[in-house]
Amino acid sequence: MVKGFTHARLACGCRITFREGVEGSPVTVVVEEKSPACLVSQHVRDLPLFDYREALRPSTRVGPPEEGEFEEES
Repeated sequence: MVKGFTHARLACGCRITFREGVEGSPVTVVVEEKSPACLVSQHVRDLPLFDYREALRPSTRVGPPEEGEFEEES
């Protein structure tokens, strides 16, 4: 089971809970209670907020050339 935080409240007022995730994502975040003042249409009670794990995908941009190892001169 998930260790640490079990619930949190977002800035919009919605309350979320953390559950065990699926392969590729260790934690699933579920909207436990939608705030009446929340204007975010993607916050639906009892539905997960999906994380598509873009940070774990390899970059599609061309990066700067890699530099060789640095050696000090003596």
